[in-house]
Amino acid sequence: SRAAAVLSRQMTGALVIVEGRTGLQEYIDTGVKLDAELSVDLLLTVFNKHTNLHDGAVIIRDERAFAASAMLPLSENPDIDRDLGTRHRAALGVTESTDAIAIVVSEETGGISVAHNGRLIRNLDEGNLNRMLTNLYTGRAAQGSVRKLLRPIFGAVHPKRSQAKQ
Repeated sequence: SRAAAVLSRQMTGALVIVEGRTGLQEYIDTGVKLDAELSVDLLLTVFNKHTNLHDGAVIIRDERAFAASAMLPLSENPDIDRDLGTRHRAALGVTESTDAIAIVVSEETGGISVAHNGRLIRNLDEGNLNRMLTNLYTGRAAQGSVRKLLRPIFGAVHPKRSQAKQ
């Protein structure tokens, strides 16, 4: 959430895909392999407009930034708002056919969105993004150390505290 909030304030576009059980190898293969430790600084650097990796998606696998500049399928849903650009269409496209979670920062508006199961939730702030990711990951906690994944990228996530505020 911290990286998304900073990128939002800078009006820097970003697309981060968190791999689920489905696997995203075919999309990873279209990008540049990183296999790097996740951090806010890494995401800010990758999505900097002056780097070669800023276009496309960062794909997270097993708590690591596994690839950058990956190309994703665009949604062909005719009901998508016409004001949504390529990043949002790619986020929806990959989540229509996989169980991945996509985090999008709009370059035009700075808006933060999350896509999952082919649905897009828009206009999130840092706190709402934390709560959204916590809710999406609650069902995945049994698969591995989800909180370890969330801490370096999106800040500490405390499901009990988030639920108490709602």
